Amino acid sequence: MDATDRAIINHLQGGFPICEHPYRVAAEQIGISEDDLLTRLQRLLDEKTLTRFGPMYQIERMGGAFSLAAMSVPEADFGRVAEIVNALPEVAHNYERAHPLNMWFVLATGTPGGIAAAITKIESATGHRVINMPKEREYFVGARFAA
Repeated sequence: MDATDRAIINHLQGGFPICEHPYRVAAEQIGISEDDLLTRLQRLLDEKTLTRFGPMYQIERMGGAFSLAAMSVPEADFGRVAEIVNALPEVAHNYERAHPLNMWFVLATGTPGGIAAAITKIESATGHRVINMPKEREYFVGARFAA
């Protein structure tokens, strides 16, 4: 990453313009061209420096649901199970932890009932039990990470 990449990451964490040409406005605020911004964002995504660039929605307000889920997967089976879990469109992110419940992932579905359906699908495909941990309360942390 160069100084411009860091400026892009730092700037866009603080908000994204809501207007007819948001990338153009953001690029002007950073001091680069719209084409350069788009090219750099795509490169940062392609290189996995950024894993995602997009809005965060409160899916419950749109009729959907989020839930944190975890599984205990034997190390020898972890790769196979991760491939199955990661292939599902309902899985927002998946990561390994050094814990008896060593696979954790977020489920996001268009309806509240979609969580149970996704869990059933995962359990059937993997042969491993999924622990569902729906949120009880939401907190806004406002985390920002300086590049």
